[in-house]
Amino acid sequence: MKQGVHPQYHETTVKCACGTIIETRATKENIKVEICSTCHPFYTGKEKLLDTEGRVERFLNKYKKK
Repeated sequence: MKQGVHPQYHETTVKCACGTIIETRATKENIKVEICSTCHPFYTGKEKLLDTEGRVERFLNKYKKK
């Protein structure tokens, strides 16, 4: 491998807006994020699907077994 091409790899702390702190390694020393896997709606099960135009119902009615 070439010398001086690769960035420095540091122990780092990732801090989320919800208060979660994750210790990892990265090229940046301190990372702040707005959302993480602890507070993201997809991972917590709080995600809601919005069907404002009734597309799902129309699909189900169209292909419903008779």
